[in-house]
Amino acid sequence: MEESLIQEFFRYFTTNGSYIFELFINHLLMSVYGVLFASLVGIPLGILIARYARISQGVITVANIIQTVPVIAMLAILMLVMGLGNNTVVLAVFLYALLPIIKNTYTGLIEVDASIKDAGKSMGMTRNQVLRMIELPLALSVIIGGLRIALVVAIGVVAVGSFIGASTLTDIIIRGTNATDGTAMILAGAVPIAIIAIIIDVGLRLLENRLDPLRAQKKGPKAQSVTDNM
Repeated sequence: MEESLIQEFFRYFTTNGSYIFELFINHLLMSVYGVLFASLVGIPLGILIARYARISQGVITVANIIQTVPVIAMLAILMLVMGLGNNTVVLAVFLYALLPIIKNTYTGLIEVDASIKDAGKSMGMTRNQVLRMIELPLALSVIIGGLRIALVVAIGVVAVGSFIGASTLTDIIIRGTNATDGTAMILAGAVPIAIIAIIIDVGLRLLENRLDPLRAQKKGPKAQSVTDNM
């Protein structure tokens, strides 16, 4: 039984490879575009609320409220304004990606050691120079973490987009559920979605770890213990 399912799965892939690849690219691009637009708004907004703490709670609360709206309800609301199609899904991704991007940017900036910022100011740096040359580089790994979370969330949001006419990998899953024996088709849609999520999560996690300013300090004790043992 399992062997025949696997054979059917690979047969569907080989027969409809170009169609699956097209949906794969559409799914990925809608996720990336939505997060990219959210970054253009969310990162500056995170910087703003890190600088003016009084408005931070209000901005994060609004982003939290957006996050609590069910995806299908959000798409239905946006569909009434923008109609069916990919653009509506990209806007939904944009809205859901705001919270992790804003919150991680804010958290990364406020957690920068005050003594390091003071050292920059004592060297004659302006406030913007301290932000550009000290705060943002030190907070970059945390910001990348927010982008990683946003992209993984985006993949799930885009998956629901097929119900409002967007071309996503969920199209194949829907066809599989409507077919008499569509298990292989369901897998053919679900597996690429999982692959996108894994690639993005692992890739950005590696980048996040590489940009972590404490990485050298974490490696230091290990290297020292190895030297001591020798």
